Amino acid sequence: MKISDRVRHFFHVVSNVRPIVWIGSYIALMPVFALIYWALPDGQFRIPDGAGTDFGSWLYYSIVTITTLGFGDYTPAHGWAQCVTAVEVMCGLTILGFFLNAVGSMKSEIDITSEIEKQRALHSAQEKDKLTKMSPVLLRRLNTFIYNCENNASDNVLTRSAFNIALALDSLQTRVDLTEWPELLENCFTLVADCQIFTDERQIGKSTEEPKAEFTKQAAETARKIQTLLSTI
Repeated sequence: MKISDRVRHFFHVVSNVRPIVWIGSYIALMPVFALIYWALPDGQFRIPDGAGTDFGSWLYYSIVTITTLGFGDYTPAHGWAQCVTAVEVMCGLTILGFFLNAVGSMKSEIDITSEIEKQRALHSAQEKDKLTKMSPVLLRRLNTFIYNCENNASDNVLTRSAFNIALALDSLQTRVDLTEWPELLENCFTLVADCQIFTDERQIGKSTEEPKAEFTKQAAETARKIQTLLSTI
């Protein structure tokens, strides 16, 4: 892996860390560095007269240092103190940078999610509008088809009705994204397939009453399901 790829991967990982983690790390470093200052030998800092050297005083200095306020009352005077102070300042600036980057990344993620949801809602509304406009004609054809199935229509009438309803449902699936309504899509697909099989069998001369009765029963039931689903959309 190239160095540039590793750097890109590193910043990608860092960007995915939630801001709360960076804030938690930032706050957690304050007592850690305060403990280090407290443990340093005497004489490492210039301390004002009367100022304390207990843990609370070093916690105050750590907070002032990591936030880069630098009031100047406690001043690192020698190597170890200067080194630890510099490290804390760099840690504070780095974590703040990562925190701001994480906030920006999270905002972008929220914006993208919001835009996706908006587009999805717009798409759903458009598809529902198209389906609503096509429903009246389709419902009439479904009523005719169900009537022919339940009233033992002749082979020619039933075949023509099955062909018409298959054509209408196939046209519906072409014009409208029925994935918005999975149950409706499944029933439309089932009825189209059954009607196509039935009409194909009639064309090749298979016209026994048993398959016809089975088809009319199943097809009428599926057509009623489609009617109900269309009525509730």
